[in-house]
Amino acid sequence: MVPPPPRPPQRAFDHVETWVFDLDNTLYPHHINLWEQVDTRIRDYIADFLKVGKEEAFRLQKDYYKRYGTSMRGLMTEHGMKPDDFLDFVHQVDHSPLQPNAALGAAIERLPGRKLILTNGTRRHADAVLARLKLENHFEDVYDIVAAELEPKPSPKNYDRFLKMHGVDPGKAAMFEDLARNLAVPYTRGMTTVLVVPEHTREVFREGWELEGRDAPHVDHVTDNLVAFLQGIADKIAHQNDRKR
Repeated sequence: MVPPPPRPPQRAFDHVETWVFDLDNTLYPHHINLWEQVDTRIRDYIADFLKVGKEEAFRLQKDYYKRYGTSMRGLMTEHGMKPDDFLDFVHQVDHSPLQPNAALGAAIERLPGRKLILTNGTRRHADAVLARLKLENHFEDVYDIVAAELEPKPSPKNYDRFLKMHGVDPGKAAMFEDLARNLAVPYTRGMTTVLVVPEHTREVFREGWELEGRDAPHVDHVTDNLVAFLQGIADKIAHQNDRKR
């Protein structure tokens, strides 16, 4: 039996100048179920748009999500759907379950350099989430699905457009995501990658493939506690800087 190839060495954070974060299920735990509201509205939209039952709508929703990166992209590709009404409808959710996270804000603030959001959602949704978490002042900008010209993660075009638009050197950047497959392209571009797996993820996720990839070579780090993980990074960088003085 041929042994598996050795994992490449973990990329560290001491060189990072730009910190890139996914939004939903990364900056807040999945079990809050904010995204479940979006998920339900996507299914409702598909059922109405394609005139199918809820069960068939759910099947198509998950199939398109897996194959195209977002259900919206699948609807556009397979059925010629115009995205504006879809985006407006599915993000009309109740953001009140989100509570301010001062500890996360403090941890992000300690990271040296720029902080950016890279999301498959809309700017309006991202702004609402960041405002509820009290994190809006910690991020320089939000790169949303509209800025991506509706080309979602994990498409390479999405990341390349993001890097160019914001002048990010991927060799000096880190990416935080809750889906391993969305870290593959950032890794190949040179970014340090972190898979965020919040508490209760397994109980909430419906799709088995969404849990895959934790041991993939393109995942440098895995954490189930983003605040503590960021605090650890900041402490290590501060210690290194103190030694240089």
